[in-house]
Amino acid sequence: MTPDLVGRAEALAADGRAILGIAGIPGAGKSTLARELAAGLLAAGTSAAYLPMDGFHLPATELVRRGLADRKGAPETFDVDAFVALLRRVRGAREDVPAPDYDRDLHDVVPGRLVVPAGARIVVTEGNYLGLGGAWEAVRPALDALWFLDVPWDVARERLIERRVATGRRRDDAVAWVDAVDAANARLVEGTRGSADLVIPG
Repeated sequence: MTPDLVGRAEALAADGRAILGIAGIPGAGKSTLARELAAGLLAAGTSAAYLPMDGFHLPATELVRRGLADRKGAPETFDVDAFVALLRRVRGAREDVPAPDYDRDLHDVVPGRLVVPAGARIVVTEGNYLGLGGAWEAVRPALDALWFLDVPWDVARERLIERRVATGRRRDDAVAWVDAVDAANARLVEGTRGSADLVIPG
């Protein structure tokens, strides 16, 4: 984690708690960057918390009910209203705030597994669609800043295939999913780069 990024993040919280978003295509490394940034802030003496958008995946049972199981990860497979509501709650909270997390082994959401501590000065959230319009347009105003992690699709594609294989999928099934579902989502996300305050080469 570079001191420049830590310093940029710290500056956001000069007047109180700040919420920093990190967007990018699937497989860009957003969660890794967000965790490293939160750790870098803590090491620099600034309290920080990690709040991933993936915790707002619709539960697997609800995806099946809505006929969306074969498009999991697309914008419509998240509870964006709940995500925005939690961002707004976190903004002014003076108490610890529980938050959901996504478990890649269970392939489902675990409610309340994360906590945004009352003392966190900077909350780092990350996800594909933080700069997307339409049903997602309320996310961007809930953030103090939005950074975009810029990674070429061919690099992200290989990471996504390996990730799916590592969680038990057959390689040919993993490739088919990534080239259909993740590639379509990546094209959507690429179009949101212009809404970012900072583009970070991946």
